[in-house]
Amino acid sequence: MSVSTDRLKPNALGVVGILFFVFSAQAPLTGIAGAAPLAIVLGNGAGLPMAYLAAGLIILLFSIGFVAMGRHVVHAGAFYAYIGRGLGQITGISSAAVALFAYNVIQAAMYGLYGVIVEGLFGFGPWWLWTLLTMAIVQALGALGIDIGARVLAVLVAAEFSLLGAFALVTLFTADNLAAGEVFSLDTALAGAPGVALMFAIASMFGFESTAIYGEEARDPQKTVPRATYLAVVIVSGFFAFVTWMLVAYYGPQNVVGAAGAALDAGDGAGFVFAAVGGQLGDWTGKVLEILLATSLFAGILAFHNSITRYLYSLSRDKVLHHSVARLNRRHSPGLAGAIQTACVLVLVLPFAILGQDPVLTLFSWFSGVAVVAMMVNYFLTSVSVIAFFRREVPGSPVLTTLIAPLLGAIGIALAVWVILANFTTLIGGTTATAAWLIGTVPAVALAGLAVAIARRGVINPHVVD
Repeated sequence: MSVSTDRLKPNALGVVGILFFVFSAQAPLTGIAGAAPLAIVLGNGAGLPMAYLAAGLIILLFSIGFVAMGRHVVHAGAFYAYIGRGLGQITGISSAAVALFAYNVIQAAMYGLYGVIVEGLFGFGPWWLWTLLTMAIVQALGALGIDIGARVLAVLVAAEFSLLGAFALVTLFTADNLAAGEVFSLDTALAGAPGVALMFAIASMFGFESTAIYGEEARDPQKTVPRATYLAVVIVSGFFAFVTWMLVAYYGPQNVVGAAGAALDAGDGAGFVFAAVGGQLGDWTGKVLEILLATSLFAGILAFHNSITRYLYSLSRDKVLHHSVARLNRRHSPGLAGAIQTACVLVLVLPFAILGQDPVLTLFSWFSGVAVVAMMVNYFLTSVSVIAFFRREVPGSPVLTTLIAPLLGAIGIALAVWVILANFTTLIGGTTATAAWLIGTVPAVALAGLAVAIARRGVINPHVVD
């Protein structure tokens, strides 16, 4: 089968299938158990649900332009194609390098935390051994095809949502005081350090943009991708806001900061969430939550594997990378691209294992932070690209969806990037020096992508479906 006629498996995913990939990348249980205690203590305390709603609004404004662009450009490279069409091919390829970097480092970060959790569940073997075994499983599932991966993720993500949702609903109907007036007041939302809370909330939404990556494999992408994108943003931001509100209601607005702080001081931030769920649903949830935390991370790892392989596939098909990377296996899956992705994440993880570094305090914390910065840069560039594309190529397009919403989204994202950079040491839990070199990797990767774009300028042949 020649590369020129190969294509990703069409009509393989509907709205629900794409949503499960997005929810998996966002790992709801990991996001709430890992981020909520920190956001409550370091951020705005009982006002955290408002931070999730604010983050959802910013991302929703961005999504309006993102979706409008997706109606004109269907491409497995998503950001790469969108930014390339609006701001030029060279900028697009540079942004592709940043996207690949972001997805690979966030996956490596999740492998670090995953290894520790699975080691604890089984009680033997070093964390890196479980990580290596899982890399092999993820590689195999990715090679089997997108539809197989979607089915696996559907089961895992449904379990996460079900248990957290059950806790939230039980609390909603049994709590003595839901404290809605206090939780959703402007004074509470702006208390403490609301910027830090917003930072963690936006970080928790990482991965929603992957809806566009599956456009070529979606059924009727002109309708499926927009619906999946809007649903992903609304459901995730709403779900996170609801669950954190119920956590505040469970502990009480006056006690929630102390409870989260005590869990963090004990070295078990997730215990803040697990104790609340157990208190409402029973002690049996303790071990189940530990297992679900591991499967939550596994689902996210698999989702990012699929996203990265499609980026590599699209760059190869467009002749930015060697043409062999675009070859598909019998399952219409980019098998070689998947192997390259696994090799890349292996290179990222191995130094931490060899040097004996704490995988949670270093690998997970550092890489999660830098991935958010990298992807936020691409969000901003995409918003600007949408404005440029429609003004230049689609005159007369609706001003609200192609100018005002993307402009507001760009402003909101720029402010969020400023907040994240100002509080980056808090996000990664590291030193100022560590924060500086991690942030420096983002422009370094962008420059590397720029160099590749310039070197391959005469060879590149963009394959974009309009």
